[in-house]
Amino acid sequence: MKLLFVGDIVGSPGRQAFARFATRYKTAKKADIIIANAENAAAGRGITPPLAEELFAAGADALTLGDHTWDQKELIPYLDREPRIIRPANFPPGCPGHGHTLIDTDHGPLLVMNLIGRVFMPAQDCPLRTADDVLKRQGDRTRLIFVDMHCEATSEKIITGRYLDGRISAYAGTHTHVQTADECILPHGTGYITDAGMTGPKDSVLGREIEPVLHRLLTGMPSKFDIAKEDVRMEGVLFDIDPQNGRTRKIKRISEHME
Repeated sequence: MKLLFVGDIVGSPGRQAFARFATRYKTAKKADIIIANAENAAAGRGITPPLAEELFAAGADALTLGDHTWDQKELIPYLDREPRIIRPANFPPGCPGHGHTLIDTDHGPLLVMNLIGRVFMPAQDCPLRTADDVLKRQGDRTRLIFVDMHCEATSEKIITGRYLDGRISAYAGTHTHVQTADECILPHGTGYITDAGMTGPKDSVLGREIEPVLHRLLTGMPSKFDIAKEDVRMEGVLFDIDPQNGRTRKIKRISEHME
């Protein structure tokens, strides 16, 4: 099974890049399943129901979120009725929405889980214990399991990946918008990358125009961080997973440039 995970989609440029390349990957059968982190899809802050539907129509089978989950208030009731978009599972009990979902594939169900880190992030429940709980309740339903770890610190992403090695098929970090070059298959068969990267304008500061960010750093004055427009790419990682044992056979970083 070929699973394409797409790094944080940022604003309109990121959505356009995703629509172009996701369709190509599906049409050319380069990917059987496409999952994307979409927590920056609405001008860099959260996502709205119409934008989620736009990404589903473009080829996404599931969308994950992160620390901007609640930025667009109209998303809250949508999360309860749309299982294909998931927020971090280790948000406190009682939050709207779902922290994991099951996707039907030609090779059986795929369990998709979203987690959020705690290092340099707002306080949440323990992602490791939350993952244990989800796997205990859902893991016997399938061997195909993917985790998006939305996290600031690379150390926390690394240790979480190691903790889950052998119990999930594939794992990718998100949030920092900078693709790392450490893709590998961990000792017990889990495909791993610390950060899948960003889908949006690379000539930027994490997808934002450079000058307003620089102005704020130099002066301390508030600035509006508009989405940049140049050098738009879709970044992510492609996992080739053995459906018989749920282990990753091959892993490849991708970076597709808009023409």
